[in-house]
Amino acid sequence: MTDQADLLAQFSSALAARTEAAKNAIVAIHLPHGRHITGMVWQSDAVVASEQSLPRKDEFELVAPGGSALTAKIAGRDSSTNIAMLRLGLVNLAGPEWHSSRGGLIDRRIVLDVGLARREEGGPVFDATGGCLGMSTFGPRGQVIVIPTATIGRIAPQLAKDGRIARGWLGVALQAVAVPDALRESAEQSSGLMVMSVVEGGPAAQAGVLAGDIILSVDGTSTHRFRRIAKLFGSDSIGRKADIRLIRSGSVMSVQTTIAERRAA
Repeated sequence: MTDQADLLAQFSSALAARTEAAKNAIVAIHLPHGRHITGMVWQSDAVVASEQSLPRKDEFELVAPGGSALTAKIAGRDSSTNIAMLRLGLVNLAGPEWHSSRGGLIDRRIVLDVGLARREEGGPVFDATGGCLGMSTFGPRGQVIVIPTATIGRIAPQLAKDGRIARGWLGVALQAVAVPDALRESAEQSSGLMVMSVVEGGPAAQAGVLAGDIILSVDGTSTHRFRRIAKLFGSDSIGRKADIRLIRSGSVMSVQTTIAERRAA
């Protein structure tokens, strides 16, 4: 009797596990007049469904496990096998880690193929299985991007503990400019960052950097693209010596400073 009870308990547990797993494998595909049919998650960005049940249209609204709404477009239909594939129009580009223009490390580049109202910025973004990709926000050139959960998980505990994230700082306002033609050969680049203003007492001021100087590189990293040097000023940069190569009065020269912690706004 005990063995039979154990078998029933095992069967019940296995059935519950299968049922739970099935929840993450299905989506509801909305049809006209409040109807819907079921679709099966085939890949993280694709759903398959009964071809004969889908109206002849190009785009559908889906509801994934957890209640998140997604938009999907028809990728193909085959009436002979009764299979239709819908491609989720959510992630348009996924790439490796990158740095924001203010130097913050973002763990993955995720660009969404969706529009976003200003009031919706900051909401969660889910994949087809109901997993949270991260937080939506507006990125460069009006793109809708995701701040990944890995980035939030890394930053949130520090904010909870200290209220801010310490970052490195030179104490200058910069503007991208072209290097004068006569100096391009010695500068070894065609553009740099002009110093528009210098914060009194800041690292750049202590090194003798002046407004009007054109910074060519910081520790050997060219300023041709601002994002390339922004990543040099993470928390681990504070207190580190930095060589600044610049143009002043028609000459290329170098100065050295110590990166300080960015002052609170």
